[in-house]
Amino acid sequence: MPYLTEWQWLLAVGAALCVGLSKAGFAGLGLVAVATFASIFGARDSTGIVLPMLIVADIGAVLVFKQHARWDYIRRILPLAGVGVVGGTLIMRWLDNAAFRPVIGGLILALSALQFIRLRWPDIFGRTPHSNAVAWPLGLLAGFTTMMANAAGPLVALYCVAVDLPKFQVVGTLAWFFFIINLFKVPFSVSLGVIHGSSLTLNAALVPAILAGLFSGRWLIGRIPQRVFEGLLLLFAAGAAVRLLLV
Repeated sequence: MPYLTEWQWLLAVGAALCVGLSKAGFAGLGLVAVATFASIFGARDSTGIVLPMLIVADIGAVLVFKQHARWDYIRRILPLAGVGVVGGTLIMRWLDNAAFRPVIGGLILALSALQFIRLRWPDIFGRTPHSNAVAWPLGLLAGFTTMMANAAGPLVALYCVAVDLPKFQVVGTLAWFFFIINLFKVPFSVSLGVIHGSSLTLNAALVPAILAGLFSGRWLIGRIPQRVFEGLLLLFAAGAAVRLLLV
C-alpha cells in the first residue's frame, strides 16, 4: 500500500465517499474524487487508483438501481464509448493526461451551460438531444474522457437529463453504462501500469467509505425533487469543471 500522511488519508476517505455519492446520482462529485486523487498521486497514476473504486461503486449502484436502467439509451452510446476508450489508451501511452484536463473541464462547463438554458427554456433544443447525431459523438467523447481521466460521469448524466429521463432512470442508466465501460477499461489500465498490487490494496482499504457514500446518496436522492436534483447535478458538474480548468 502506498504511504499516505494523515491529511492524505483524510482526503482519500473523503474522495472515496464522493465516489459512492457520485454513483447514487450526484455525478459531478465523481470529478471531485478525480481531482483529489490526482492531487495525491499525480494525474496519470490516479486513473488506476480511481478505476477499481468506481467498479466497486458501480456494482453497488447496479444492485440498488438496476430496475431503473434505460437500455435503449445505453445501447445508443456504448459502442462508440468503447472506441473512445481505445483512443484514450493510445494517447495515454504518449501524453500525460494533465494536459487534457482543461479540455474536459471546458466541455463539461459548456454542457452545464447548455443544460441550464434548456431548463430555463425547455423547448429551445427541440428533440436534438434524442438524435444519433448527438448520441454517437457523445458516446465517443465519454469513452475518451473516462479512459483519460475517469471524468465522463457528468457528461453522460447531463445527456440523460437532456433526454428527459426521470432521476431514478438517470441513476440506473448511469450505473449500468459505467459498470460495463469501467470493466472494459481494466485490461487497458493494467497494460498502462496504472493498476497494480499496491493500488489495489489501497482500494480495498477504502471500500467501506465508498459503500457509505453510495447508500447515503441513495437515501438523499429519494428525498430530493426532480428539478432540485437536476439543479444540483448542474451545480456539481460546473464546479468540478471549474476545478479541472484551474488545476
